[in-house]
Amino acid sequence: MATLLLTTLGGAVGGPIGAMVGGLLGQRVDREIFRPKGREGPRLSELKLQSSSYGTPIPQVFGTLRIAGSVIWATDLVEHRRREGGKGRPTTTSYSYSASFAVALSARPIIGVGRIWADGKLLRGAASDWKAATGFRLHLGGEDQGPDPLIAAAEGTSLAPAHRGTAYAVFEDLDLTDFGNRIPSLSFEVIADPGDVTAGAICAAVSQGRIDPGDAVGPIAGFSAYGQSQRGVIEPLVQAMGAWPLAAGDRLHLAAGVGADISVHQVGASGPGRRHIAPVDRVPHAVAVSHYDPARDYQAELQQASRPGPGNRVEAIELPAALDAGAAKGLAEAMLSRAEMERERRIVDTNWQAMGIAPGERVVIKGEPGQWRVVDWSLERMAVTLELARIAPAPIQAAATPGRFLPSPDQQAGETILQAFEVPHLGEGMLAAPRILVAAGGTAPGWRRAALSVSMDDGTSWQPAGATALPATIGVVEHPPGVAAAELEDLRNEAVVQLAHGGMQLHDADAAGMDRGANLALLGDELLQFGEAEPLGDNRWRLRRLWRGRRGTEAAIGHAAGGGRFVMIEAGKLTDYEVPVGSNAVRIMATSPSDPHGVERTVHCNGSSCTPPSPVALQALFNNDGSVDLTWVRRSRSGWRWTDGADVPLGEEAERYQVRIVPSSGTPTIIETSIPMIALSADAWGEGIDVEVRQGGNHGLSPPAVITIPPLEDTGV
Repeated sequence: MATLLLTTLGGAVGGPIGAMVGGLLGQRVDREIFRPKGREGPRLSELKLQSSSYGTPIPQVFGTLRIAGSVIWATDLVEHRRREGGKGRPTTTSYSYSASFAVALSARPIIGVGRIWADGKLLRGAASDWKAATGFRLHLGGEDQGPDPLIAAAEGTSLAPAHRGTAYAVFEDLDLTDFGNRIPSLSFEVIADPGDVTAGAICAAVSQGRIDPGDAVGPIAGFSAYGQSQRGVIEPLVQAMGAWPLAAGDRLHLAAGVGADISVHQVGASGPGRRHIAPVDRVPHAVAVSHYDPARDYQAELQQASRPGPGNRVEAIELPAALDAGAAKGLAEAMLSRAEMERERRIVDTNWQAMGIAPGERVVIKGEPGQWRVVDWSLERMAVTLELARIAPAPIQAAATPGRFLPSPDQQAGETILQAFEVPHLGEGMLAAPRILVAAGGTAPGWRRAALSVSMDDGTSWQPAGATALPATIGVVEHPPGVAAAELEDLRNEAVVQLAHGGMQLHDADAAGMDRGANLALLGDELLQFGEAEPLGDNRWRLRRLWRGRRGTEAAIGHAAGGGRFVMIEAGKLTDYEVPVGSNAVRIMATSPSDPHGVERTVHCNGSSCTPPSPVALQALFNNDGSVDLTWVRRSRSGWRWTDGADVPLGEEAERYQVRIVPSSGTPTIIETSIPMIALSADAWGEGIDVEVRQGGNHGLSPPAVITIPPLEDTGV
């Protein structure tokens, strides 16, 4: 109001010059009288949270950006019952739920939607493939769009809103099984424009044409115009991009960087002016720019630039824009550089002709490099004093990394591959009952998990057994390794395995890493470790530097066959299932959306997970009188680590052994002992014998250690 009054009064008194002076004075009065409250611009945290509250602003989306949206309509949950059984079998009723709802996405028209996330996981992939059953319709926000048919059917044709000018999505009967029977928190990759947009174009659209795009910098991959006022949206964007407003008739023109200029010496300046340098502590020590990074599925990221020297103030900018890490880093560096350069101000005295130079215009000073921006203007006694700030260079792409990121996978699941087996217990403790390990994966990288069922009666009945663990690295043996000793590193043999898909990888390990348990795998029935894994292409790998027969599985060395199983033993990728003592055949079934009928495996339990390993170093010591001493060394299922100066723990209630002597002719003899040796007379072994030594455990006998003693006449004793 003061601008209008003083402009009119000045024009009546002083003509055009008086009108210009009156207008400038009126603008200053207006700014003081009608000073707005502190602006509230968009916050990144608000844009990623789905809401359903009345009065929640709906953003205007530009470019491509991930938006949570607001639920604007929903039905009650719909219950679905499924009865199974009957005809002699128990009848079970299972329940599932679905819901239909609409989500507002943008307060301006869009051209499409890409990926959709539900609770952070992909509900729709980049190829528009759905990961859960649902109906879906997208309304692009045109001014001529009609009501959605589902909403019209539920609310009535005369009461159903069309939401013209607002883009929204409608889900019909979304299966809520994977989301805890509730509507999940959704976010959408909204595509509002076919390409990048500039800051000037965004400001022009938000201001409804009252701002001329000018030469404001860009491009920006995506932006969400979200805030309590137009100024709250425009001002942080303009400042971050290094632009400033310039009066252009009844509109504002955005200027940025260098451009057409005026020499202050053309309007009466006689020198470079008075120089003022602000204290360095007025410049932030660092500038931090928060933004959305398209390379991180539009997750919020922060890039920071800092300067050397005193100070600890950090200026934080929340920019609801999609920028890559380098562009955001460049903005932070440019803002910091601009603040440093604008410490220097020039006060230049000119004559009345400088009244035509408005704040925001570019000028040059003779003998000084670069251009300057008019930041203040004063008139006294027909002399104009200009306050100038140096114009900083435009932002440039900087070297930056977005950091570590684990995206939600967008891959097909493929078929389930299931392996179940019993091996010696892999932990340091002891088991009280046999335990089966289950490893599962898929033929494609998108496979995640499957539900497990177990049958102890050959498939007559099945009991739920939880779910599989994380996808295991799994495959088949193409070329098995040969026979080798378990006591030495096997540098002669090698194995070739083929993994299920290209997303599975193997890695090398040094001796120290292998000593800590790295690269442990089940190849057939043998546990081994490998130090070198060489990729051969087509998901095939050559394994070298083998440590054979780990955890007491040396009896399986050399028995693997082509086409046999290969499973990496890794923490978090195996599911264990305890079975009753004495169980024999156990059937395991895995069921997933890609295998609705299930994949089965049968495990024949031998108790190896809860019995001691076989004794080692079994040897026969011949005495002069023809007798022989059999000695051996026990092992423990609870002490696999080598400890200098200490024996391995017993791990059982008592130390006992069973020695079975099988003569070349005659009846086998079983001897029980509590020490790791027995003595045999010449009569007991003279015709030659086979000896099997087993250690007794709390839950059964160990596998045997075997030695053959030839007939007495062949020994030379």
